[in-house]
Amino acid sequence: MTSRAGEPFELGRALTEIEELLAVPLPPTGLTTALGDPATGEWTATQGPGFRIVPLWEGDPMTGVYAPEWSDAEEAAEARLMSLAVELGRRWGPHTEVPLHGPLLRWQGGSAVDPLFEALFRQDLYGDLVVWGPVGADGRRLALTLGRSDGDQPLVLAALVSDRAVAASDEGSPS
Repeated sequence: MTSRAGEPFELGRALTEIEELLAVPLPPTGLTTALGDPATGEWTATQGPGFRIVPLWEGDPMTGVYAPEWSDAEEAAEARLMSLAVELGRRWGPHTEVPLHGPLLRWQGGSAVDPLFEALFRQDLYGDLVVWGPVGADGRRLALTLGRSDGDQPLVLAALVSDRAVAASDEGSPS
């Protein structure tokens, strides 16, 4: 669960938070740390060497939800991601897609992957990345992803900023 549980998706708020995310200081080195709300422990952000990941929206739990409502919920979550991608595309042009299945399979098999990918997987963010960049004066990359931990858990839309390229290489680390 994230600190976004119960909040409606608001495109304007998400865009503002992405602008703020692009301005946060990023640690050049160090350990990856997941941060939680002090009162609830719900996930608020993860930061690591050269990156920060934040939840933008969390859907409703899917417990007891079956087709067609299940499909409707997934389509609505994808539509939220795409509405955000369209707005960001107007600002920064076309995005690229970075599939995560290769790094995910390596990570699930016990192999090391880039800390950014490991941080995504530890937050159950397994969806392919929609990436822009470099953007802004400092050349950061921005990405969106959608994921959930298992079938009945809520879908989570997250954004990440990185001061490094975001691409899955054959070895499982960004290039």
